[in-house]
Amino acid sequence: MASVTQLGYLGIGVSDLARWEQFAANVLGLEVNGADADGSIFLRMDEYHHRFILQPGGPDDVAFVGWEVRDQTAPADLHYLFAPLKSARLDYMVQKAVEMGAALLQPVLTRHGQVARVNLERMRANAIEAAEQCGILSLPEIAEQADLTRLLAGRDPARTIVFCDEDAEVANPLAALSGLPPHAPLAVLVGPEGGFAEDERAMLLKLPNVVRIALGPRILRADTAAVAALAIVQAVVGDWVTDDRRQTTDDRRQTKDDRRKMTDGASFFLSVLCRPPSVVRLNGSSTAYRCRRS
Repeated sequence: MASVTQLGYLGIGVSDLARWEQFAANVLGLEVNGADADGSIFLRMDEYHHRFILQPGGPDDVAFVGWEVRDQTAPADLHYLFAPLKSARLDYMVQKAVEMGAALLQPVLTRHGQVARVNLERMRANAIEAAEQCGILSLPEIAEQADLTRLLAGRDPARTIVFCDEDAEVANPLAALSGLPPHAPLAVLVGPEGGFAEDERAMLLKLPNVVRIALGPRILRADTAAVAALAIVQAVVGDWVTDDRRQTTDDRRQTKDDRRKMTDGASFFLSVLCRPPSVVRLNGSSTAYRCRRS
């Protein structure tokens, strides 16, 4: 999957390369920036090597279009462990966990759980749908359901378990998470709506590298708790924490300016080649073109 961000370049097939080159340089003010082995000429209008390509032997029409795509965001090192829910609410929870950046979804069987079997293919389908809708380029792993005791026995001790527990001693979840380093490997654990059994809670609390957090003064349904817990973790120690991968406000403004500049330049070039109405539409612009045919 790839997420298109803006128009990258236009390739124009031209019948008279010399005249088009003169027109581009002298009338449009574009910089001729080298040529390809097949004789195609690159035209520059900004900091990129080229935005237009004049390809000889064409019908004076658009020959091809290139798009810029968003860089793939590295998946967070975040696992989501949860007691299975009934189908419709499980669908919702899977979609939200994917949107929140979970890299692994792990169904966990507990004493008070209401669902004993999970449709993993349905989970995968919901994960794919959520990723497509939100432009997420990396899909989470969908793990086989596992018993809580067996899962904890085989856990990686370096991965901190964020145990969502309404009886947590520290009521403020931000304070409870404040001692964790940013971007540490984490596993968020949300239990069934009937709660963990006392022996399950005791087993969790005996483990090293476990942080208990409360999710506010009200009792939350499990799918709501998923969104709340993942949002808190991502905001405090996850990949929502600002670092060098995040664009600054100036970077975002420059990106918008570049997109507008490319769209304006392409629109002008297309207006020479084309007549209304539409086939080529630029970045959601209300202006569209259908190119001339001989």
